[in-house]
Amino acid sequence: MSVANEAIVGHAPHGAIHGRAHVSAHGAAHGSRKSYIVGFLLAIALTLVPFGLVMTHAPVGTPLLIAVFALAQIMVHIVYFLHVDRSAEQRWNLTALLFTAIVVCIILGGSLWIMHNLYVNMMPGMMPGSMG
Repeated sequence: MSVANEAIVGHAPHGAIHGRAHVSAHGAAHGSRKSYIVGFLLAIALTLVPFGLVMTHAPVGTPLLIAVFALAQIMVHIVYFLHVDRSAEQRWNLTALLFTAIVVCIILGGSLWIMHNLYVNMMPGMMPGSMG
């Protein structure tokens, strides 16, 4: 049913509950100024911490920490800016997002696996910089 038809029938538009904005699990209404500000501040923090690690030449675990902060930032963008959560209205969006993530992981993992096997199984005389 379209938004216009819902208005004619008297139903609330998608994402609205009894005339109020849909409130998510993190306490701020989806699309509210507070929600966007919290998401923006989290995104800035999740950018500055890895940047600081790289700029200070932190010796241990920097690539792993950058990956963890990147995943956290992806989650912040999904929740605060795309407004995807576990509610009934968002079930298909969440399913499509998870399917896309699985496909991307399979493609990236398979590509890395193929490139690693090509590198390991390459003949010694064909490798650049080798004497032979």
